[in-house]
Amino acid sequence: DKGGAEPVTVNQDHPMWALFMGFEHERIHLETSSVLFRETPIELVQTPAHFPTLHPSVYNTTSKATQPVEGEDFPANQMIAVKGKDIKLGKPLDFPSYGWDNEYGERTMTVPDFYASEHMVTNGEFWQFVADGGYRNEKYWCEDGWAWRTHRNLKWPFFWKQVGPAGSHEYGLRTIFEEVPMRWDWPVDVTYYESKAFCKYKSERDGSPTSKPYRLLTEAEHQIIRDPRHSLDAAREDVSADKVMVTAGSEFAYGETAANLNMAYSSSSPVDAFPPSESGHRDTIGNNWEWTEDHFNPLKNFEVHHVYDDFSTPCFDGKHSMIVGGSFMSTGDEASVFARFHFRPHFLQHSGFRLVASEEDAPATQLFPGSFSGQAAARDEAEEVDLSPSSEDNVYESDDLLAMYLGLHFPLSGSKENVNPIMQHEHAPTHGLRFPQRVAELVRKLEPKTTNNRALDVGCAVGGSSFELAKSFEHVEAFDFSSNFVEAAKRIQSGEELSFRIPVEGEISEEVSVVNEPGVDSEVMKRVNFFQGDACALSEYANTKEGFGTFDAVMLSNLLCRLPDPMAALNAMPKIVNKGGVVVMVTPFTWLEEFTPKSKWLGGFHDPVSQEPLYSKDNLKQIMESLGFEKIHEEQMPLVIREHQRKYQYILSEATGWRRM
Repeated sequence: DKGGAEPVTVNQDHPMWALFMGFEHERIHLETSSVLFRETPIELVQTPAHFPTLHPSVYNTTSKATQPVEGEDFPANQMIAVKGKDIKLGKPLDFPSYGWDNEYGERTMTVPDFYASEHMVTNGEFWQFVADGGYRNEKYWCEDGWAWRTHRNLKWPFFWKQVGPAGSHEYGLRTIFEEVPMRWDWPVDVTYYESKAFCKYKSERDGSPTSKPYRLLTEAEHQIIRDPRHSLDAAREDVSADKVMVTAGSEFAYGETAANLNMAYSSSSPVDAFPPSESGHRDTIGNNWEWTEDHFNPLKNFEVHHVYDDFSTPCFDGKHSMIVGGSFMSTGDEASVFARFHFRPHFLQHSGFRLVASEEDAPATQLFPGSFSGQAAARDEAEEVDLSPSSEDNVYESDDLLAMYLGLHFPLSGSKENVNPIMQHEHAPTHGLRFPQRVAELVRKLEPKTTNNRALDVGCAVGGSSFELAKSFEHVEAFDFSSNFVEAAKRIQSGEELSFRIPVEGEISEEVSVVNEPGVDSEVMKRVNFFQGDACALSEYANTKEGFGTFDAVMLSNLLCRLPDPMAALNAMPKIVNKGGVVVMVTPFTWLEEFTPKSKWLGGFHDPVSQEPLYSKDNLKQIMESLGFEKIHEEQMPLVIREHQRKYQYILSEATGWRRM
């Protein structure tokens, strides 16, 4: 910064964060592409120049194609007892490396005692499952897993290559760019479904060391068996404990905590090739990813990053299983101790599994019941799970708020009962009354070009502004997020005499009837179509909502700073506003994280580089001009909201008008 005189800290608020996001996204594609190459017919690929070599074990030993023997062709896989403890998940916000949104936040998991196999299940161990007909026996498979297996007609792991007569169970192995003799001591590459089928087979055949059957590892258990020199706690204390921060790929395969990670090699390696962790477990990082029992899930205080707001959230669906530890192809953030990645249970990846057993239930985070067993797993559910905010989550659904907004939108209410909207006194701020009507009058004053004589009231609340618009337009579409507000507007529209209570003092209140503005009669009110809606879904309404159409005028009144994604509403304006039409936005720019994530604020914060204050009105001007609108009006518009007869909210909103060019 300052002309290169001072270093810059690039954090999530800095524009350069997006550059590192791009780097890490390419690392992900490097690994996933390597799997696609591995799936591609061998005659269509070739090894690139300077690509890392396969692990030396593939060259300097011989391997038979079938009948592998434990202790000769692959090592015995003992179950090691592990003492449980509490594990704190989550990456510190100030850790000096890039992280994906799902890594940040926190959760403490209490992990009971458990057993975990010394290493991942090898090709040699898995061969017995294949030879015993595991791929032909439905009893070992969950419902979805069996459907996937039969659809693919798999009889052995995808990367095994049959090299002998049918039924001989003779196999070679496909690496990314080569076919090599089978390495029985390498970890088997399988999907989640195949991993779980083997666990069931192994439990039936040999029994587990506990009263419960074998299962997969969990994210928290994985953190316990990692080497403590490269654990979450160690990395929080010392950056270099996150080994990928200080170790090149060519150096990863050496030293006391050597591992097949960060492209040290371009293939798996024998499961006993590298030193064990302190708990006696091998390949706790690298070689192959390990499938877990956890659904991909957000930590507490999870927040998306505005540059890539759908990196993680679409996969918090109970249909993605977490994978841990990284593979030989994992680099950068994928190889970090803080990495949290996932795949669909039927996806191929450089992934294997470790056998685990415990007396207690698995300390796993699962978003839906079933854990890929047919309930909420790899197929779409017949009944969609509704993750949208419920009415209980909407602060605008209370009766007190409804009464407050009825008073705001219909200030003549109480005239029959001799109850004034503002207690009479000298200098009473009566100029703040009729706010919804004054906003609608401003729309008319700005003279939008008449194309279809239709207007849209976004965030219409209880309808006072909508009825005022209907005095000037032939048709008004009006919607609000609150079903309570919309229902009240419809009742008024139907001619029902609606009443509400105006607070006076403490528990004392006066019941008054709703009174419309002069000129608002049944003919005017029937021009309005009220419905419950979401301002962030305007683009969707423009594309799919029958009868929604376009408008000569659009009004957003004290709404922008209450939206979870203001840009979603603004970006829809060119789609819904006719040429020459007008948008009127009125807002106090009261940004609160309660309503809008800070990453979505239009202003009200300091530039992360220059530290200059960034104001919403300046950014709004740039946004609207980029969308093809010209600013034609600006004024400060006061409003008064009554809390009781001696207390009022006085708000000064900025009203701006924009004409579509």
